[in-house]
Amino acid sequence: MLKLVGATMVVAASGFGGMAVAGSYSRRPKELKSLRSALQMLETEISYGATRLPEALSQVARRCDGMVSFLFSRAAAELSSMSGITAGEAWEKSLESYYPGTALKPRDFSVLRNLGASLGISDKEDQIKHLRLAMDQIGLEVSGAEDEAARNVKLWSYLGFLCGIMVVLVLY
Repeated sequence: MLKLVGATMVVAASGFGGMAVAGSYSRRPKELKSLRSALQMLETEISYGATRLPEALSQVARRCDGMVSFLFSRAAAELSSMSGITAGEAWEKSLESYYPGTALKPRDFSVLRNLGASLGISDKEDQIKHLRLAMDQIGLEVSGAEDEAARNVKLWSYLGFLCGIMVVLVLY
């Protein structure tokens, strides 16, 4: 009886591990789409609203969901704190606390980091160009992430349970 309980626990643990990996594959396209949407909102705030950057970041944070909201609200708070940091430095600090809790890959992080380097240092038209470039790059990553998710979600879900069954068979 004890062996059966142990075997069940091994299979369940490895299955849940596989499902966790599969979950990160399915979360990444959603997060990228949310980021792209938030950047479109920021572009609108900058171009049509002619809003100052800290206020524009706050507006976007209020209209976004979940973790993306945290990214923009943290950047707005850093800029509004009057600590003398630039918009790029505020964006970088915000990214550093945002990135570890996401399913984003290093190349996604690099797109966001490159965007931060151009925030607040040029005129409105140049910032809009940089925002559009970042949105285009994220759009390309979205299509790749969706393809990757379609391939890997089922694979990792099944692989986790199958590895657990294999371990049980080897041990018993």
